[in-house]
Amino acid sequence: MEENRYSSRALTAMKNLNLLIILYISVLAAFCLSGIVQENSAAEFLARIPVLPGVSWRLPLAVLCLYCGFLFLMAMENQTSMDLFLKVCLETGIGFYLSYILGFSYTGIILLILADAMQYFPKAKWRFPLAVLVCMAYLLLNYQILSAYFSIVPFETYLTYFRPNVQGILSGIKNAADSLNTFIFLVYMILLMREQTSEKERIMNLNQQLNQANSELKMANLQLEEYAKTTEKMVETRERNRLAREIHDTLGHALTGIITGLEACTVLMDLAPDAAKAQMAAITEVARQGMTDVRRSVKALRPDMLEKFDLEKALASTIEEMRLATNAQIQYTCTTELNGFNDDEEEIIYRIVQESITNSIRHGKASSIDIWIDRQFNMLKIKIQDNGIGCKDIQKGFGLHHMEERLTMLKGTLSCSGENGFLIEAMIPIRWGTEGEEK
Repeated sequence: MEENRYSSRALTAMKNLNLLIILYISVLAAFCLSGIVQENSAAEFLARIPVLPGVSWRLPLAVLCLYCGFLFLMAMENQTSMDLFLKVCLETGIGFYLSYILGFSYTGIILLILADAMQYFPKAKWRFPLAVLVCMAYLLLNYQILSAYFSIVPFETYLTYFRPNVQGILSGIKNAADSLNTFIFLVYMILLMREQTSEKERIMNLNQQLNQANSELKMANLQLEEYAKTTEKMVETRERNRLAREIHDTLGHALTGIITGLEACTVLMDLAPDAAKAQMAAITEVARQGMTDVRRSVKALRPDMLEKFDLEKALASTIEEMRLATNAQIQYTCTTELNGFNDDEEEIIYRIVQESITNSIRHGKASSIDIWIDRQFNMLKIKIQDNGIGCKDIQKGFGLHHMEERLTMLKGTLSCSGENGFLIEAMIPIRWGTEGEEK
């Protein structure tokens, strides 16, 4: 950043110095013309020049206007390479005309054009031909070469108005300023090269850091996926063992009692009918208790969120947890009340939202998910749309089959589309809504 400020200062110094030099030459020429006219020595002066000079005061004014246009071009931004090419051509044209007006006695403005153009060409393959072209223009803008093709009045001719010792001083000032302009140009180019080299090194370091971060992120994602798979298997195993214990403790016990009792009834049926009836009553009680235990076990499979909160808060908590865990943008909009549902209705609503979010992120690689829950007459509509990769040929897996089966039990419907991301629409009849309308 410090080098950038130094290069900008050097370029500004070149602009100011070039302005002073061309004003110095033009004002001095105008002063000489005015003095020659006042001293009535115009005839002698005209004999030494190949072309009639213009009005004296117009020369500084024309030079100043042209240089202001030149500075305006330098300040213009370049959107494309063609814009830059046209800009350099216009700057070169103005620079050539300025040199022509000044009798090709000053060509340092070509260096200013080169300094302006070089900052837009960071690639070396563009710099070299540009530098060659501008240097050729700099060498060609020479009085000895161009005087054969253009009728001009050189700066030295104007200086003949003064005494020889004054001529040497004025010419020395002009030559010193010209040399200073060349020196500032060289300093500017060194600073510009260092600045662009530092910028390239900084970009390379950033790219290396970014590549390293991407590699680390990929490794972390792989580890996270492995951990997720391991955790999922552990959960599945734990749940399977729990269900096995529940089945063994409930259905196993009940069925064992029923089978044993029925075997006893077979023996007692002919020998002691009354005892067989009593045994059948006992078997009925065992079966009833077994059914109660099964219902209790099934109820234990209800989502923990629905055990802790009502449906509306359970959905909001689950969505917020997934948003925080995955960084996905999940927009949730609900325009109806979510109370008055039975347990099986609450569970299917909750499972549809939960399973859809999981599928969108895991399979669809979605980064944005929109969830709408709305009531249309006596139907609850759930619409879930993501921006994932979609799926033109939808093969329903366990999750979609499970949702469809549960919805069918509630006389609801499920539709999905994978053309633009993935879209799921579920329609569930509202029992309490229907009753409310009848009232």
